[in-house]
Amino acid sequence: MTDNNSGGKCPVMHGGSTSASQNNTAWWPEGLNLDILHQHDRKTDPMGEDFDYREEVRKLDFESLKKDMHALMTDSQDWWPADWGHYGGLMIRMAWHAAGSYRLADGRGGGGTGNQRFAPLASWPDNVSLDKARRLLWPIKKKYGNKISWADLMILAGNAAYETMGLKTFGFSFGREDIWHPEKDVYWGAEKEWLAPSDERYEDVADPSTMENPLAAVQMGLIYVNPEGVNGNPDPLKTAEQVRETFARMAMNDEETAALTVGGHTVGKCHGNGDAEALGREPEAADVEQQGFGWHNPNMSGRASNAVSSGIEGAWTKEPTKFDMGYFDMLLDHEWELRKSPAGAQQWEPVDIKEEDKPVDASDPSIRHNPIMTDADMAMKMDPTYRAILEDFRKNPEKFQNAFARAWFKLTHRDMGPKPRYIGPEVPDEDLIWQDPIPAGNTNYVEEVVKEKIADSGLSIAEMVSTAWDSARTYRGSDMRGGANGARIRLAPQKNWQGNEPERLAKVLKVYEQISADTGASVADIIVLAGSVGIEKAAKAAGHDIRVPFLKGRGDATDEMTDAESFDPLEPLADGFRNWLKQDYVVKPEEMLLDRAQLMGLTAPEMTVLIGGMRALGANYGGTKHGVFTDREGQLTNDFFVNLTDMAYAWKPTGNGLYEVRDRKTDQVKWTATRVDLVFGSHSILRAYAEVYAQDDNEEKFVKDFVAAWTKAMNNDRFDVQS
Repeated sequence: MTDNNSGGKCPVMHGGSTSASQNNTAWWPEGLNLDILHQHDRKTDPMGEDFDYREEVRKLDFESLKKDMHALMTDSQDWWPADWGHYGGLMIRMAWHAAGSYRLADGRGGGGTGNQRFAPLASWPDNVSLDKARRLLWPIKKKYGNKISWADLMILAGNAAYETMGLKTFGFSFGREDIWHPEKDVYWGAEKEWLAPSDERYEDVADPSTMENPLAAVQMGLIYVNPEGVNGNPDPLKTAEQVRETFARMAMNDEETAALTVGGHTVGKCHGNGDAEALGREPEAADVEQQGFGWHNPNMSGRASNAVSSGIEGAWTKEPTKFDMGYFDMLLDHEWELRKSPAGAQQWEPVDIKEEDKPVDASDPSIRHNPIMTDADMAMKMDPTYRAILEDFRKNPEKFQNAFARAWFKLTHRDMGPKPRYIGPEVPDEDLIWQDPIPAGNTNYVEEVVKEKIADSGLSIAEMVSTAWDSARTYRGSDMRGGANGARIRLAPQKNWQGNEPERLAKVLKVYEQISADTGASVADIIVLAGSVGIEKAAKAAGHDIRVPFLKGRGDATDEMTDAESFDPLEPLADGFRNWLKQDYVVKPEEMLLDRAQLMGLTAPEMTVLIGGMRALGANYGGTKHGVFTDREGQLTNDFFVNLTDMAYAWKPTGNGLYEVRDRKTDQVKWTATRVDLVFGSHSILRAYAEVYAQDDNEEKFVKDFVAAWTKAMNNDRFDVQS
C-alpha cells in the first residue's frame, strides 16, 4: 500500500526524526526555544576543540592569497561565464549581501560567520546566483584550507573585486570564524512567504520608521529595499524614505548610504534577460543532482548575458568593470522613464541616450544596451538630501572615493567588534569611532589594595554586584559590542538609562572614581573587581571561601571615543537577571531573558545558575523582593532553587505578571515572584537544571558554577587579552 507522495515505493520504518518539518516540541509553539543558547557547539564543528582559526589565519600567506583572488576575477568559467569576462560585480554582490544583513538593533546578521552558506540566506530571493560566486571561490578555499574561513574569503572577494576594478580600498581584516549550521537565534521576520508585501512588517508602510524591530530589510528575503519600489511599485521619493530607514538600521548615515549606493552600482549589472518563471528551485529545495546549486536556468546557454536574478536587466554605467565617476554622469545627466525588463521587472531607462554612451552586452561586445536604474537609484536623484550629496561627490571625486572606501570598510567590518580583533597586513592604523575604541588600561596596581578599599567603602553587596552586572550585560556576541571594558556605563547615554538606576549608579561611581584616583586602577577594572568583592563576601557568609578570577587591564573610554547614538540600541528594555521590565511588552519576560542570555553567550545552565545566584545576592532592580526565595539574602546560597522546587509551596497569580508563593498548609504568603522566576520551575528543561542546583550535594557546585558563569560574563569583551 502506498500514498500519493511515495511514487510507488515501499514504505519503511525509521525511528529518527530526520526531516526539518519534524520537531518533537512543535506541538507547543509558545514554548521557550532554548536551542538558541546551544547552537554552534562542538558537535556541529568538524574542526575539533584544539583548532583556533584566529591563530591559524595568522599563518596565511596573505600576499599569495591576494594574488590568487585578483587572478580569479578575470578567469571566466564555461559553467558560469563572467559578465564582460570579469567576476567583480558578482563577487561584490556576494560580499555586500553577506555583510548587508547586519542590523544595529541587536547586532545580528552580517558577514562575520559565513552564514550565507546556509539556510535561509543561501536561498533568499535576493541572493539568486550567489551560490555560483561561492562555488567559484572553492578552488581558492580548497588551496588555502584551514588558514582562511569562508566568512573571511567571501568578504575579501568583494575587496579584491573592487581593487581589480580600480578602487583603492580602505583596508581589510581577517578573523571571521565560520559557523557550521544555520543560525537559530536570528529573527528574520514572521512572514511565511518570500517577498510578502512590506505591509506585514510595518504598522504603516507609508512610515518606514514603523518597521518591526529589529528588522532592517523591507521584505522577507531581501537584504535592503525592493529595487522596483515600495512593494514593487516605483516611486523614488517613497523608496528614498525606505532606503534612509533601512540603512540607518544598519548604522549608516545619509552620506554613507549615498556613497554605498553609488559605489555599489558603479560596477556590475542587474540580471533579468529571460523568463524568471523558468528558473529552478532555490538551493535548499533543489534536488541532489544540483549539488547545492539553485535557480537552475535552462536558458543560460553558456552566455553571461542570459542570466536572471533580480529580474531587472542591465548595467548602470558605460564601463561596468571600472570604478569611475560614470554613475554620476549617467544618473544625473539623463532623463529617465519607466520600462519593463525582459523578465517583466520595473526599471528606469534613459529617455534619450547616444549609442556610444551605452554599455556593451555582457557576452557580445558588438551589441549595446540601454543602461538602467533601479527605484533606489532614482531615489538618489529625486530626494533633495541624497541629490545634494551626489552633486558634492561629483564635484569632488577624491571625496567620493574616500567616502565609499570608508563606508565599504564599515559595512564589511561593522560586526567584527573592536580593533583588537582585527588581523592581517591591511588593518588600517586609524581608530574609527564606530569600532568603539578603548584605551589600554593600567595593570600596574596592587589588586588586593584596591579590593580592600572597595570592601571598606560602605557599599552593599547588592550595589557592587548590580553595578558590575549592569556594566557587563550590554555585551552582544552578535557584533561584539558592549560589555564592561571601557566603563561606558559612566558616559551618556548609558549613565541615564532607566535600567541602570541612574541615582544608585551615580552614588557608586563617585566611590569608584575616588578609588581609581587613589590607586591608578581604571574605573572599568574597579567596577568588575567590586563585583568580585561582593560575591566573595556573600560566598564567605554562606560558608564558602572562594576567589573570583579577575583580569586587570580594562581601559576607561571617553565621550570623544563614544558614538553615543549608536549605543541607544544596546539599552536594556528588560533584564530577567535583575528581575526588571521597563514596561509591559507583547513578548514574554522569559523570552526577553533568553534573548539577553544568547547575546551574552550564555548556555542554559549558565543562565540558570546566574539567576539563582543573583536572587540570593539581592541584586534585583530597585531592591524588589520578587524571586528572593531565601531568608539569607546577601549570602551566595542555592536557596532559590531549593525553595522553587519545594512542594511545600504553591504558586498563585496576582496579576500583572506577578505571583505569590504560599505555604500549602497555612496559605500564608512566603515570597513573591515574577514569570522569570517561575519559568525555572515550570519549563521542563530549566526545571531539570534547577533541580540539579537544589540537590543537597550540589551547594558547592552551585557556587563554583555561579562564579564561572559570572567571570565569563565579566570577561566577554576582553578581546585585548584574547587571541
